[in-house]
Amino acid sequence: MSNTPSNLPRRKAIKSLAAASAIGAGLATGISTFAIGKEKPTLRVLGTHVTLQEELRKRAMDDLGINLKFEPKGSAAVLQKAAMDPSSFDLYEQWSNSINVLWRAGAIQAIDKNKLLYWDEINNLTKTGKISANAKIGAGDAPYKLLHVQSNNALSSQHTQHISYLPYVHNVDSFGYNTEFIEQGTPYDSESWAWLLDPSFNGKVAIVNAPTIGLFDLALSAQARGLVQFDDIGNMSTVELDKLFKVLIEYKRTGHFSGFWTSVPESVRFMKSKRVNIQSMFSPAVSSLNGQNVPVTFAAPKEGYRGWHGVMCLSSQTKGRMQDVAYEYMNWWLSGWPGAFIAKQGYYISNPQRSRSFLSDAEYDYWYAGKPAAEALTGTDGLVSVAKGHSRRGGSYEKRFENVAVWNTVMPTYEYSLQKWYEFLSA
Repeated sequence: MSNTPSNLPRRKAIKSLAAASAIGAGLATGISTFAIGKEKPTLRVLGTHVTLQEELRKRAMDDLGINLKFEPKGSAAVLQKAAMDPSSFDLYEQWSNSINVLWRAGAIQAIDKNKLLYWDEINNLTKTGKISANAKIGAGDAPYKLLHVQSNNALSSQHTQHISYLPYVHNVDSFGYNTEFIEQGTPYDSESWAWLLDPSFNGKVAIVNAPTIGLFDLALSAQARGLVQFDDIGNMSTVELDKLFKVLIEYKRTGHFSGFWTSVPESVRFMKSKRVNIQSMFSPAVSSLNGQNVPVTFAAPKEGYRGWHGVMCLSSQTKGRMQDVAYEYMNWWLSGWPGAFIAKQGYYISNPQRSRSFLSDAEYDYWYAGKPAAEALTGTDGLVSVAKGHSRRGGSYEKRFENVAVWNTVMPTYEYSLQKWYEFLSA
């Protein structure tokens, strides 16, 4: 539509109607909105395709009466842009392994817990590191270690009134495999990270192209196959990294890896096109493929999962009114509906009890309780992704997070691991 005079009355009417709708939404949800007389603020959110989805953007704009600009990129590109240019975003959404990089770069600022409406509801996974008494904390950067900002500006598990990120979506990751080509294994028994480096799958394997994520998928695989052993897989030494990448480069030169994906949609294309039969995967990709009748199973490896925790971070450059808007958006994410929405793609929220009423009994029992689906369930795309009678791979929320082998991590040897990762990609 052009900005000609003939269009201006209609544009003005639409703008007035939208403002009135925003007021109504605010009254209905209890979430504050902005005055009609003011121009709607535009909140810029930098992140990945995992959470920067159009349906979430539309719902948040309706509920909050704001404009939202989502900028989704691959995880490495997101981290690089955020660290180098904090003025380019107001909020950052990615994973806890990015916190150390962003904090050291001065790209993000501390978040005041007093401004978080649902802080007390957030469960112990990020407050203490354990979802239950039986849980393994997992190697590497367990998110609770990076949560609280200390008086000396260090990050640690010691509770303070300021935090480095808002805990929200999280999950455990592993790999997906197409059961048309690979016999289905048994969770926590025959399924193993070793499968990613199984020579019989040569040429049909893909890995996520993220040196703080894909690195651990491959390290877990190499260790499971007995090719390399680590004293602490969450804190690999340069000597251990040298041994690991020597093995990986040999695999790459044989054509073992078909590709390295940088986004969830790309991983879906890899598997749907049958370019690969097994690869690093995130839950939304598995859900999407199942909804398209591609028989992909999300493994529950006997060695344990690679855990990740979503972080929502406030840019160091976000001030004044935009900071207020950013806090409203952070609170919106924990207000119930968003957590229920992302549950349908296999993700958890940090205060699941508030999302419970937005899920049917069948949905909650399947996604959180690990029970068989009482009916066919749809994903976030509206397609059936869970057949009636199917049980979630790996069991309940608690069971899955009791079995974290390692978290996405930025190790002390991060710079060296980056160098080795790019040598591997170019080999």
